[in-house]
Parts: sequence; structure tokens; C-alpha cells
Amino acid sequence: MAVNQDYELPCGRELETVWGRLDEVGTDHADEHELTCVHCRTARESLLALRAATDELITEPDPPPPDLFGRIMSAVRAEVRRGQMVDLGTPEPGGVEISEQAVAVVLRYAADSAGDVRARRVRVRTVGVDNGGASRVEVELTLSIRLGNDDGGESLARVRELVTAAAAARVGLSLEKLDLLVEDVYEDGE
Repeated sequence: MAVNQDYELPCGRELETVWGRLDEVGTDHADEHELTCVHCRTARESLLALRAATDELITEPDPPPPDLFGRIMSAVRAEVRRGQMVDLGTPEPGGVEISEQAVAVVLRYAADSAGDVRARRVRVRTVGVDNGGASRVEVELTLSIRLGNDDGGESLARVRELVTAAAAARVGLSLEKLDLLVEDVYEDGE
């Protein structure tokens, strides 16, 4: 284990030297300075405590936390839910990708902001790549519309406008296809 080589003790000795001679001093092979210098003795005691703590961590690792399996499985489930990655076709080296799940969240928020409509499910599916390297995606958005909405057609047109704009402005995607499916109605207060 190397110690910072630039640290000099008040007595003029470098800490690296004290570290390198720990075993010699411990086996009665100390020089006169090491026997009498309070600065070297203090540094040596601290370094010995550090070495003992490090050895203890190495020889007696903590048992795994009881929830380790659950935490690992949560991470695996989150990775599966994240879905496929969508390439944004950016010129940066390696490109920029975003998960289909993240795209769905942005589009759901846009649909919910239309008023009198609530997004239920959003499915994003990559169907190809354009000439610029960006993914071409299709979106299926399942909606619930407010009971008594007199302007259902206008509400859906507003959803289409907001979702298409959010895909372009917030994510950087052009939608290949956007299907809006009304599968339910809701009453105010639900």
C-alpha cells in the first residue's frame, strides 16, 4: 500500500519512509531517530491502526445484507421494465440512447396535459432506423376520456399534437406512427 509521497513530517522525515519501516521498527531494528522522535512515533501508531483495520476488513468481510437478494432482483426487474433502447441519432461518438420506458413517460405526461383525457398505457416500439441513425418508433397510447366530454375529437387531436411535439422537442424523436385508443371513460373525481 503506497502512502502519499509528498507528505513530510515536522521532523523532516517523509511519511512514506515511516510506512516502509513499520515492520523494521516493530522487530527492534529502529534507528536512533525512530526511537526518539515523537512525530514519527505518532505517525507510526496511526499507520499501524490503519493497517490493522484494513487487515480486519480483508480477513473478516461482512456477511451480505439480508435484503441483498431483493435489491439485486429489483435492479433486474427495473432493467427488464426499462425496455429496449432508442437511438437518438446524435453525432456524438457512441451516440445517445434513451430507453423506450423513458420515452413512454415523456409521452404519457404530454397526453395527460391535454385535459379531459388520461393516459392509461403507452407502448413504444422501435421499428427501424432512419438515414441519420435515429430510431424510427411507433407509439400506441391507450386513453381514458372524461365522461360528458363534448369535444372528444378535439381532445384526441390535442393529445396527438402534444404527444408528437413532446416526442420531437423533449426526446428528439420523430414518430413513425401514433395510434390513440380510447378504452375507458372516467367521471370527475375519479
